[in-house]
Amino acid sequence: MQTLLGMTTVQLEQLAVNLGEKPFRGRQISRWVYKDHAVEIEQMVNLPKAFQRKLADNYTIGHGQIVHKDVASDKTIKYLLSMGDNERVETVWLPYAERVSVCLSTQVGCPVGCVFCATGQGGLARNMTAGEIVDQLLTAAADNPNRRISHAVFMGMGEPMLNYDAVIGAVRLMIDEMGMSARHLTISTVGVAPGIRRLAREKLPLTLAVSLHAPDDALREELIPTGRKWKLKEILDACREYFTLTGRNLTFEYLMLADINDSPEQARALAALLGDLPGNVNLIPFNFVQTAHGFHRPSNDRIREFREELEAAGRVTTQRMERGRLISAACGQLRSSRDAAEMDFDGLHDVDETAQYDAVEESE
Repeated sequence: MQTLLGMTTVQLEQLAVNLGEKPFRGRQISRWVYKDHAVEIEQMVNLPKAFQRKLADNYTIGHGQIVHKDVASDKTIKYLLSMGDNERVETVWLPYAERVSVCLSTQVGCPVGCVFCATGQGGLARNMTAGEIVDQLLTAAADNPNRRISHAVFMGMGEPMLNYDAVIGAVRLMIDEMGMSARHLTISTVGVAPGIRRLAREKLPLTLAVSLHAPDDALREELIPTGRKWKLKEILDACREYFTLTGRNLTFEYLMLADINDSPEQARALAALLGDLPGNVNLIPFNFVQTAHGFHRPSNDRIREFREELEAAGRVTTQRMERGRLISAACGQLRSSRDAAEMDFDGLHDVDETAQYDAVEESE
């Protein structure tokens, strides 16, 4: 059965016409799906009953199911969602005093295989559709009806640039159908240079976050397998093109691993690498992942020294605040822990989590 989620208003108007109704019925469906959080077609009470039945015979809205959620003391919520084929992805609700953000997954798993990442260690099952990506936002909104979502970050499971068409489709649905501001949307990438260049030509004032994690290609290739395909120079050339075409400053993500990439010398090398390319550096102290043996979080003094070196070189530097402690809120951990629990293994709910999202938005 086909799903309504993922269709634009124009497509829903044509659907209505194909089913013997006027185009305005498609606009009504769009409102129910994208703004009024309908779960069943029967909730669309302003549609004629005969049309409702015909629609329900051929379509479903396409929402996934919340199979588990954890709520932290700071009100961060981590959802595990099951989709139509029973594949599971993670979504995070991030409430602040002045806004609400949601962190979205773009793939079931991830093909990149970063050695420090729980999602990457699990491999890729499949890409998500634009409708499935948007559904995460709608499901979180329906579960928290008293707060409006204003921001979204594509920083959950998966590499957005390796599911490019669906991600951009989801972005346009959020802007055109849900009324979100493009300036409140952030796409993160591990450095897929062709995707960065393609995004630069979309004419969308999005925020782009690029994961570097090393100041040189040799170390980066050890940490991020795609580093063998796209070298730092090619990635940063694409970032420069992105800035030139969009006028949007970038955020450069840097995961800090004790005694691996956290020395003052490496901070100076990072500053030199970035040169005059506009954008802030977002430091992310490592969060324990059960599969990432041998990695440790640097000491606070080491993090401070690294940051001071960057700032001395004139680079604006932020550090992600910790959100969702004790709820496995880093990417892939909840999915891994639930899968393990179902196999009678220990979960990961004692993990001290450092969220992935805050400093990117605060730099806006």
